[in-house]
Amino acid sequence: MRWLLGLAMALSFEAVAQKAEARLDCIHTGKDFIYDCVIEIMRQGQPVTDLDVRMSADMPSMPMAHQVKPVRAWATSTPGEYRARLDLEMSGEWAVKLRLSGPVRDQLILHYHFTEAGRPPRK
Repeated sequence: MRWLLGLAMALSFEAVAQKAEARLDCIHTGKDFIYDCVIEIMRQGQPVTDLDVRMSADMPSMPMAHQVKPVRAWATSTPGEYRARLDLEMSGEWAVKLRLSGPVRDQLILHYHFTEAGRPPRK
């Protein structure tokens, strides 16, 4: 029984070690509600490269009404930086979901306020 607890603890530690962090910055393209986004992905303060990044979004204030199908982000020449284009249905707060696979497997949810003017107001 002790070995089972040890295995569970080892698996938990591995899952924690995989935890990634992301920063999102999106700019309005000037067309409808289309945004060009830059995603920075880090793990333990270091950029993560060679990832397959899928990005989708839904509007938490209107569950099941506004959902954006996943798009694939592409890596830039900057380590840990990826780009994607989101085509939303309206401005407002969206939950942007990032699914990561490769050297790091994780799913991150970032809340982002999209405005017609472009970037969200800085706090």
